[in-house]
Amino acid sequence: MMGKLKVYADRMSQPSRAVIIFCRYNGIDFEEIKVDISKRQQLSPQYAEVNPFQKVPAIVHGSLKLSESHAILVYLASAFPGIADHWYPTDLFKRAKINSVLDWHHSNLRYGTVNYAVNTVLGPATGVPLSPKAAAEAEKVLLSSLSKLEDIWLNGDGPFLLGGLKPSIADLSLVCEIMQLEVLDEKDRSRILSPYKKVLQWIEDTKTATNPHFEEAHNILYKAKSKFEQQRSRVAETGTEPSNKIGGHAKM
Repeated sequence: MMGKLKVYADRMSQPSRAVIIFCRYNGIDFEEIKVDISKRQQLSPQYAEVNPFQKVPAIVHGSLKLSESHAILVYLASAFPGIADHWYPTDLFKRAKINSVLDWHHSNLRYGTVNYAVNTVLGPATGVPLSPKAAAEAEKVLLSSLSKLEDIWLNGDGPFLLGGLKPSIADLSLVCEIMQLEVLDEKDRSRILSPYKKVLQWIEDTKTATNPHFEEAHNILYKAKSKFEQQRSRVAETGTEPSNKIGGHAKM
C-alpha cells in the first residue's frame, strides 16, 4: 500500500495551484498540507525533511518524496489509474513535445512572470524590495515569452498548446503561471496581456476545461488581488505608503 498522497503547497504559489487543480480534477485522493510561505514555513527543519530545497510544492506518496511541480505532474499523470491520456500522452512524440514546453517554461514564461510580479507588486510582502530595473528586464522576457506562446506553442488546430483538443499538464502549469499577473494593477495587466488574443482565449479555455477546480484553487489569488486594489486606492486617496502586509508570494 502506497498510503494517501500528501501535497505540500501554498496556494499563492503558481505551481502549487497547478498540482492541486490536477488532483481535484482527476479525483485523486490527497491530503493538502499548507506550507505558508509568508510565515517562512518552507524554511523549517521539518519541511526540509520533505523537500531539502525548501520550496513548494512537494509531495509524499509512500516512500517517495518528490519536488518540482513538473516532475510531480508527470508522476501523478503516470502513477494514478484513470487519468485521461490527454494530460500526458502515452504517445512518445506527443509526450516529448509536452516535455519541451515544460522545459521552455522555466527560463522563459516563468522567469518573466515571477520576476515582474515580485518586482512590481509582491516583493515587499515577502521581504524583497521592489526593483524597477529588475522589473524592466523581467518584462522583456515576459513579453517575448507571450509572443512565443502566441506564435509557436498555440499555433495549432486545437485550442490548447501544441494544437491539443484537450489540456495537458503543460497547459495547466503555464496558465496557472500567467494567472499570477492578476495581482498587477489592472491597467498594467491589460497592457501586457491584451495584445495576445490567442493567449487570452487559451487562458479562458483552460479555466473552462478545469472548472470548478480552477477557480476554487485561485480564490486566494483573487482575494490578494482585491487587497492590493484596495491598497492602491488608499494610496491614491491619501498619498500614504502601503503597509505591505499582504501575504502574497510568487513560489517559489
